[in-house]
Amino acid sequence: MKNLYYVAIEGVIGVGKTSLAQLLEERLSAKLVMEKFDENPFLSDFYFDPERYAFQTQLFFLLSRYRQQQELRQIDVFHKLVISDYMFVKDRLFASLNLDEKEMSLYDSVAKILEKNILNPDLVIYLQADTSRLMDRILHRARDFERNISPEYIEGLNQVYNEYFFRFQDCPLLIINTNDIDFVHNENDLEEVIRYIRQPVSGTKFFNPASDL
Repeated sequence: MKNLYYVAIEGVIGVGKTSLAQLLEERLSAKLVMEKFDENPFLSDFYFDPERYAFQTQLFFLLSRYRQQQELRQIDVFHKLVISDYMFVKDRLFASLNLDEKEMSLYDSVAKILEKNILNPDLVIYLQADTSRLMDRILHRARDFERNISPEYIEGLNQVYNEYFFRFQDCPLLIINTNDIDFVHNENDLEEVIRYIRQPVSGTKFFNPASDL
């Protein structure tokens, strides 16, 4: 594992984590590890009735992501770079917003055991966007299970994420404001983001690009 460089991309729903991870996989010849959110049988029910299905949803994600993270240790030696569209801690951030006190206590007791065996990223890329931009992107991609997501929920996630990364010191962190760029459809935007990612990162760096559209 010493020869492996592990980059995790994070951000709120709709910010473009998976899209950027897939683009970096192509451009940088990386191994892609994607979150399997569509395998969670409770997810659509959660967005319809959060209070009833929050704990089942979070526990399924926690165990699923743990199993996938263990597979990172088995990646063949020919891959020098791994790109993931999530961090393991993501589940805890969602749980802190979605679970009540008793549920969170039980969740926390399980999560602490699993977190001891997680491979930490060498670099985290945190994609930021305003709530209004995120809602536009969520509506535009029109995933059926996301149709009941409210602006209030996205705003709450935005606050949780910003607070977490404001204090983040576990590894180098690159924060990219995506409000005014479209790296999926604009080649120049993508090239600018990749150029910045290739630069050495120590501590926390901020990147606030503007689209040329």
